[in-house]
Amino acid sequence: MRILLIEDEAALARPLVEHLAADLHVVEWFDTLSDAESAERASPFDVILLDLHLPDGDGLEFLNALRGRRVGTPVLILSARDKVSDRIRGLNLGADDYVIKPFDLDEVKARIHTVCRRSEDNLAQVMRIGDLSISLADHSVTRGDRPVRLTTREWQVLETLVRRKSAVVPRESLEAALYAFGEEVESNALEAHISRLRAKLGKELIVTHRGLGYALCP
Repeated sequence: MRILLIEDEAALARPLVEHLAADLHVVEWFDTLSDAESAERASPFDVILLDLHLPDGDGLEFLNALRGRRVGTPVLILSARDKVSDRIRGLNLGADDYVIKPFDLDEVKARIHTVCRRSEDNLAQVMRIGDLSISLADHSVTRGDRPVRLTTREWQVLETLVRRKSAVVPRESLEAALYAFGEEVESNALEAHISRLRAKLGKELIVTHRGLGYALCP
């Protein structure tokens, strides 16, 4: 899962980034709304974690603008504002959940999965393709009755394809799932990960659409 974190308190952000990365998520962390907006417009995220009090503005303004552009990405507010009126306003503006600081890292992770499940009612948490079972919740793959071990980046490619179901996913979107915003993309790295996935999971699993991208087989 690709996560956008907007938080200006490094003491809170760093442990959260590490905790989510250990769960095989790619986390893009920005401490200003302007930088976060640039990243969000550049490529899609699966969920946004949003602080409200930021150096260049109020996170609720960012949320309101996001929903005004009809961006449906789940948004989880992380804030020290604990008044009921603040929570109501955030939810009314389109937030999917509201967590009061200080927070427990495992609780945030659980709430991320919850809001993403709510936004993916049409996406089974376990996808079955032939003899493969792919579990988004457990980050696991089995082939027949045997588990298949994937590297972190192999899983990130596979998860991105699963979340888009059988749609063609552009190369740029898959590379965005692998590399942090602004990080140099290694030449032919995506092809190498896809080649290894095909070797482990079946050569027919991922279909190449020349000039367009990749998709899971129907």
